[in-house]
Amino acid sequence: MLVSVNGVRLFVDVANPGLVPDGDRMREKPTLLMLHGGPGFDHTAFKDAFSCLSDVAQVVFYDHRGNGRSDGDDPAAWNLTQWADDVKGLCDALGIVRPIVCGLSFGGFVAQAYATRYPDHPGKLILLSTVGRVHFPTIFAAFTRIGGPEIGAIAESYWMNPTAEGRAVYLQRCVPFYRHRRNRPPADFSRVIMRTQVALHFNGPQNEHGRFNLLPDLARLRCPVLMMAGEHDPIAPIELAEETAAAIPAGLLRFERLSGCGHDVHGDDPERVFGAIRTFIAAET
Repeated sequence: MLVSVNGVRLFVDVANPGLVPDGDRMREKPTLLMLHGGPGFDHTAFKDAFSCLSDVAQVVFYDHRGNGRSDGDDPAAWNLTQWADDVKGLCDALGIVRPIVCGLSFGGFVAQAYATRYPDHPGKLILLSTVGRVHFPTIFAAFTRIGGPEIGAIAESYWMNPTAEGRAVYLQRCVPFYRHRRNRPPADFSRVIMRTQVALHFNGPQNEHGRFNLLPDLARLRCPVLMMAGEHDPIAPIELAEETAAAIPAGLLRFERLSGCGHDVHGDDPERVFGAIRTFIAAET
């Protein structure tokens, strides 16, 4: 369905009912709002995996403005401030109160921007494979360490000068190293709606990707935070993840460093990742 939010229509899909029979009453599940990675992707790449959380929450997916099936063709609005405001606006439009907001990768950038702009709005925050700022030399070193010099060079070539051609090579050669468990099937983007122009607008050191720094703002967080990071993540390296965790108020944070995981933590260790998320959702606040 399409929902009007801040002047555009965002594509929204809901995995399951939020109000369910429970004995002689109806029980309302908390709402888990999923923020997909990218930008330039849509929510479908992680839909199957995270729908498994339907037993503990009503899981709501959407495509960020300008991404996937959502409207928004104005590049001036392809920025973290607008994407963060859209999270709040979508919740207002749907009547979602105290959402549990889960951001994966780029979605984690948006989740942090939202939760620091509206610290009293989220009920809980889940940050997966994401960081509060990007440091490209650390990323290139991680790709080289994990994939070898050629992969490191391809990553550096794309990120330092994003082009459509370079992105195609990066997706083919570098993205497979997002997975630490190399025996897993390769990522399938055949069903994903790609918006390359959005990625090129955001990516790289000269664009917002290389300029944003949410670390000073994280002190404003007021809700419980679950953060999970893979030790073998080349695009959100563990050094930057730990730097981000250190900026979150300690009394709010549960941080898990995952030794057997790359960027795709929920695919590399689904039992641990989804177990931790279920426990976090169920915990009293």
